[in-house]
Amino acid sequence: MPMLNDKDRRFLEDYLKGGLSGPVTIKLFTQAISCQFCKETQQLMEEVAALSDKIELQIYNFVTDREVAEAHGIRRIPATVIMGTKDYGIRFYGIPSGYEFNTLVEDIVAVSNEAHGLPDEVVAQLAQVQEPVHMQVFVTPTCPYCPTAVRTAHAFAMASDQITADMVEAVEFPQLAQRYSVMAVPKTVINDKTELEGAAPPDLVVAKVLQAVGLMSAEEVAALMEGFEGELEST
Repeated sequence: MPMLNDKDRRFLEDYLKGGLSGPVTIKLFTQAISCQFCKETQQLMEEVAALSDKIELQIYNFVTDREVAEAHGIRRIPATVIMGTKDYGIRFYGIPSGYEFNTLVEDIVAVSNEAHGLPDEVVAQLAQVQEPVHMQVFVTPTCPYCPTAVRTAHAFAMASDQITADMVEAVEFPQLAQRYSVMAVPKTVINDKTELEGAAPPDLVVAKVLQAVGLMSAEEVAALMEGFEGELEST
């Protein structure tokens, strides 16, 4: 049974026909056994790739194609990499279903058009980052606020060659969620040490990134966060 119904498929075909300018490559890392949602993720990616001749799907076995997985820093499966003219560092760990399906589509459009959509001042702040940054955004498919957090992290990855940003489906990876004490989503973990709960605007998220690499103090970030009290939405 198809994962996309006829109405959604027709809508997405029209949307992508007018929204894509350059080619997009989806690299899916999967395996047939010991992977709860690999089969469903592959089916979803096959249906998405069929929506436009500008989308190419490449499927890799996590075990036998180990060199490719390591080249992209893939740590677990199912894993999806969204690439355009280069690998921006956009990752999905787990099936991007529910609200996160919209994130997948928006990422495809952004990568195709090489347009992250971030304000100039945020891009200027990201330019200060001169060391690797790993952002993990924990989500669930039923969280309406999670796509905002994921899209911001993925936009950061597009804007900075130093940043890799993962969507992590918390239910599929419970041990990872437990490791980072994920009690509510979205939760963003930066370089394993700096955390942010809730969907935050880019100027606050970039402050947390700068904190993670030592370019902004915890006190400065805390002062900035006071202006956003009550606005960070999570479930």
